[in-house]
Amino acid sequence: MEISEQYAVQMRGITKMFGTFCALDDINLDVKKGTIHALLGENGAGKSTLMNVLYGLYKADKGEIYLNGKKVNIKNPGIAIKNGIGMVHQHFMLVDNFTVTENIVLGSEITNKFGVTNMKKARNEILNIVKKYGLEVDPDAKIENISVGMQQRVEILKALYRGADLLILDEPTAVLTPQEIRELIKIMHNLIEDGKTIIIITHKLKEIKESSDVCTIIRRGKYVDTVKVNEVSKEELATMMVGHEVNLVVNKTPAKPKEVVFEINNLTVKNERKLDAVKNLSLKVHRGEIVGIAGIDGNGQKELVEAITCLTKVESGTIKINGEEIQNTTPQNVIKHKISTIHEDRQKRGLVLDFTVSENAIIEKYNKEPFCKKGFLDKEKIVEHTKKLIKDYDVRPENCELMPVRGLSGGNQQKLIIAREVANNPDLLIAVQPTRGMDVGAIEYVHKTLINERDKGKAVLLISLELDEVMNVSDTIAVIYDGTIVETFKQGEVDENTIGLLMAGGKLNEKSS
Repeated sequence: MEISEQYAVQMRGITKMFGTFCALDDINLDVKKGTIHALLGENGAGKSTLMNVLYGLYKADKGEIYLNGKKVNIKNPGIAIKNGIGMVHQHFMLVDNFTVTENIVLGSEITNKFGVTNMKKARNEILNIVKKYGLEVDPDAKIENISVGMQQRVEILKALYRGADLLILDEPTAVLTPQEIRELIKIMHNLIEDGKTIIIITHKLKEIKESSDVCTIIRRGKYVDTVKVNEVSKEELATMMVGHEVNLVVNKTPAKPKEVVFEINNLTVKNERKLDAVKNLSLKVHRGEIVGIAGIDGNGQKELVEAITCLTKVESGTIKINGEEIQNTTPQNVIKHKISTIHEDRQKRGLVLDFTVSENAIIEKYNKEPFCKKGFLDKEKIVEHTKKLIKDYDVRPENCELMPVRGLSGGNQQKLIIAREVANNPDLLIAVQPTRGMDVGAIEYVHKTLINERDKGKAVLLISLELDEVMNVSDTIAVIYDGTIVETFKQGEVDENTIGLLMAGGKLNEKSS
């Protein structure tokens, strides 16, 4: 395809090496102005790396970039911003105790002749952008007091405030509720109507179908194809992405639950603002059963997990594993009682980013045999164990055991956490948002892993904002609203609309009215 000004961006022959590992191999990309262009690929396929090259965070070893038909040399993000490129990263880059306005103007302040920032003028500009695109954010709210969905809007606002015409959104729906996803897609279409161009990096086929015009697929650093989204099915996209057919429906045999392994009775937990977030909640999980908790974010799920893992204090009620109470003890005691947790926030709770992959793989049992003998770490055994996890769970790149874990893509970081927690051989596996930011092939693998653990007689507690995931994987579905379990169903007894109604605070008898 020839270079033309009708394209917002054209990338030619982009190659990027990290040591001996080829992350991008001669990639071409053509993004037409005024379109939403999806970039699809497995975890570690090179999608974010390609966009980091476009945004100036990485320098390509080979290749050329053209914006609006003109060749550019984007050495750093400052040059990208000057060229009208804005990027919203998967992990937001905001200062928690600053207001929305302070975060947006940071680094591009409007000042008077004395160098004093004119916050009133900046605030008015922000309000104009908010109104124009339907972003609906309070410019005076502190970041720490707003939802994840709102924080993402702040990142989009930040890019627009700096004059972005081309927006790169990296996994924008990974942390959003279904309602927030619908709102985001609406905002994206508002931006396109105003002449902006959007590149969306995602694994979510449903959202590609709902939002995008064109999709480019890359696999293991190589270009596969570019297709019109309305001309392909989700199944075809999945096959192109992973290179083989993927089963988008979870296959499993009916559960054979045995005795109760885990039990919560009348639990009350306060949140950071000292208000009751979990209210008189009771729940049971049997051996050989997956119990899924369905709910909109902010209904006590975070506080519930923190109470179970002893990261926060329980006000009243009990938490029992194998008949023993564990509430208000220590995280170490929770691990000792054979509870493994895949936390929602992999970077804050699941990993130590500056440690190597191997160090993270044994972080909960570094002081136990075979990894520690007579007070000394056995590096050989640690690396051997990590290599097995990498192979079994397809963590990419291969042979990454000695690199810092921050060098892995988000999805591969998640695979490592799941591998580590399952290898701990728990009686109870708690999986919170286990497939967040993962591609369909990896999601299929994670779901199979949870079902395998169930079939081995483990108890599994799944907490997910993905309603499809809860309904497909769980044997028992518990709906949480305002900090309490409002209804419990067996799989197949209930439809998505009923669950959605209960998640929003409705009652079962309202369905027919």
